[in-house]
Amino acid sequence: MANIPTTSTTLLRDLANDSQHARWSEFVTRYRPMMEAFMRERFPSLDADDVIQETLIAVWAALPSYRYVPEEKGYFHNYLTGILRNKALRQLHKEQRQAEIAEKVREGVPPDGRARSAVSPERSEPRKRSLEVCAPQGVIQSADEQAWRETLVEIALRQLMNDESIQSRTRQVFLRVVVNGEKPEDVAAAFGITCNGVYLIKNRMMPRLQKIVAALEKAGNI
Repeated sequence: MANIPTTSTTLLRDLANDSQHARWSEFVTRYRPMMEAFMRERFPSLDADDVIQETLIAVWAALPSYRYVPEEKGYFHNYLTGILRNKALRQLHKEQRQAEIAEKVREGVPPDGRARSAVSPERSEPRKRSLEVCAPQGVIQSADEQAWRETLVEIALRQLMNDESIQSRTRQVFLRVVVNGEKPEDVAAAFGITCNGVYLIKNRMMPRLQKIVAALEKAGNI
């Protein structure tokens, strides 16, 4: 990532006191290279300009109440990249949802998903189970919150499945039992292991998935 700019407390104070201050161009010049580098590294598939613009708008609205206390709240560049990460994750979620809707339209399924002829129950129900396992207990989620969390689980699952430190068989067993919803005894027979071995893999992998989801959720709520 690009060099991290030195925090200017006078710059932050001037912008907080006057939303139309002429030093906004200085702020953009100072921080935009870092933000562009962050987007290239973390979210190369997204339109960086759009995400950065949304981030700058959010910062513009937040600065009047922002107080720079690094020993308590951390450094400003972390605050800024936190907002940027949040905006990028939400944009990624939006694009994934749009792609899903477009796919349903191509398959002749209404976007609300009520007609299920093109989507098999075997595929949809296991996905719900994986979400229920990763969602906080006792929390009732709105449709938007559930969709947002589903995106986080999808991203977390991809990260987990790409972790080369985990044996390939372990990843495949976990995928087939938890995501695909296959019966443990069938998966055990397919891989030549006991049912207890399948449960051990599930119980070992699930906390790792939940930990990744929690990290993504924390990053997205800054």
